[in-house]
Amino acid sequence: MDELIELSQRALGEIPASVPVPRYDRKALRPGIVHIGLGNFHRAHQAWYTHRLMQMGLAQDWAIIGAGVRQGDRAMRDRLLAQDCLTTLIELDPAGKTAEVTGAMVDFLPVQHDNAALIARMAQADIRIVSLTVTEGGYYLDPETGGLDTGHDDIRHDAEHPATPRTSFGAILAALRLRHAQGAGPFTCLSCDNLQGNGDILRRTVVGLARLSDPALADWIEAEVSFPNSMVDCIVPSTGPREIALARGFGIADAAPVTHEKYRQWVIEDGFCAGRPDWGLVGAVFTPDVHSYETMKIRILNGGHQVICGAGELLALDTIAACMAHEGIRAMFRKIASEEIAPHVPAVPDISALAYIDLIESRFANPEIHDTTRRVAFDGSSRHAGFLVPSIRAGLAKGTPVQGLALVAALWARSCLGLRENGTPIEANDPLWPLLQTAASAAHVTPAAWLEQVPIYHDVKGAPKFAEAFCRWYADLAAHGTDAVIGHYTGQQAG
Repeated sequence: MDELIELSQRALGEIPASVPVPRYDRKALRPGIVHIGLGNFHRAHQAWYTHRLMQMGLAQDWAIIGAGVRQGDRAMRDRLLAQDCLTTLIELDPAGKTAEVTGAMVDFLPVQHDNAALIARMAQADIRIVSLTVTEGGYYLDPETGGLDTGHDDIRHDAEHPATPRTSFGAILAALRLRHAQGAGPFTCLSCDNLQGNGDILRRTVVGLARLSDPALADWIEAEVSFPNSMVDCIVPSTGPREIALARGFGIADAAPVTHEKYRQWVIEDGFCAGRPDWGLVGAVFTPDVHSYETMKIRILNGGHQVICGAGELLALDTIAACMAHEGIRAMFRKIASEEIAPHVPAVPDISALAYIDLIESRFANPEIHDTTRRVAFDGSSRHAGFLVPSIRAGLAKGTPVQGLALVAALWARSCLGLRENGTPIEANDPLWPLLQTAASAAHVTPAAWLEQVPIYHDVKGAPKFAEAFCRWYADLAAHGTDAVIGHYTGQQAG
């Protein structure tokens, strides 16, 4: 490109004609959604669906306001406000790259310690949906009960200081309290995180927090506020110099472009107490049976990511595509997904579990998607517990193989020692990293010590079939290395 266009509302008319831009009048848009935890995934997924409706002349009163509760969200806010909250989306497909500029987002609230601006905006009656992407481990769940972890410092703070909360859930609660007092009515709380029953989990978190300080408000929330379950799916890498350079290749200087794969899926329960955009017109699926879609996606895609990323870290493979280009890792993924995960995954309309494995294998292997192994491995303590342990539990209950899943646990445990097989360090990559390193060090002497992490392994830790396989694989990895052990697993009979 001869000249770069600095992305802004004013410059949209100068964007190269090959890049579609918003056709709607963004100044006339009216907010209807606040999204908390606004990062790349939201902009490539939920915001894209809303943008597509706006391109059709619809959903003009459902513009999105971004929000964050972490200090790190300030940098994203600064970047997006500087370009009028526009985003360059770059689709990475082996057949070729394409780009578009989306504009469904119109503002990003100040990020404050007391969340005052966020609370005030959510309390206004025009906001009818508050959606979230706060990661799988961000819901303050008690691993033993599945309910709210009332002993957590942040939760205790929000219960004792409900007007100046630290958490997104405390902010939601404070806004609902104001709306209830003002007669503004409820809004829908929509989780877009990779959690099975994410709406149910969000309900437990918000209502559980309310009961600590205002039981009457908790009753009103349970009766009036809706928390639909949803399943979201699109591989969206982090943004770095490579992604910024890709945007520049389309002639656009964008400080926060987003790359994504061609595939998207959004399955939602149709329970919105204050209305919703008609996302079904642009490909979303509304169904009362989100659970089956969730199970397939979380067990095979999210679980599959965890299957390969531990080995990828140990072998210093930087991306998921590089992991899938490794013959042994790809064979391991295929064997575990087909023999140890798929038998416990029901079919959904139009696709079986085995056909879904084919789809996921091709998506993981897409060489255009620069999805880092480190990103996928992040927060393994939550992701193994949520994405893999249910398959282990089902295999133990039904007498199907769990050897491969035990190998995955052993690979992850080895990676938590913090050293790759080429001698380079694996940097801290989990909120519980010090605890994981302590457990990994203990496992280096006594492998079974790794499984004593009850919040992760719960009831499966003592199952002899799983524990014995884990200990055997762990010892083999220490003695022979990752390549040899994966080769041994993929060459043996399942059992």
